[in-house]
Amino acid sequence: MLSLDIFGIQNNALLALVALLTGVALVALALWLAGLISPRSFNPQKGEAYECGIPTRGGSMTRFHVGYYLFAILFLMFDVETVFLFPWGVRVRELGGDGLISIAVFFGILVLGLVYAWRKGALEWK
Repeated sequence: MLSLDIFGIQNNALLALVALLTGVALVALALWLAGLISPRSFNPQKGEAYECGIPTRGGSMTRFHVGYYLFAILFLMFDVETVFLFPWGVRVRELGGDGLISIAVFFGILVLGLVYAWRKGALEWK
């Protein structure tokens, strides 16, 4: 088998290095070009937070109740997990009984997680 060594580096490593350098160069080029052609308008009003035309009051670093964060994380978790049901739904006929059992186990674990969160009170606004 013929092996092509360029500068003593194996082909796969050289290709990975070229791909990495190309990616970095393209990102740097895109950032430079965007900075070059972007409009520059420095207006103090543009730096303010937009709140439906109402001037903001108080500091921007206010504390939120941890319930909002927990609710958002739970929503994302269950939302992402239900996205995993789509490929199964597309291939349901090809998978047969084994696929049905595996999705039943997956869905059961998902429902158990929802019941656990519900019992802990994570889904209630207080």
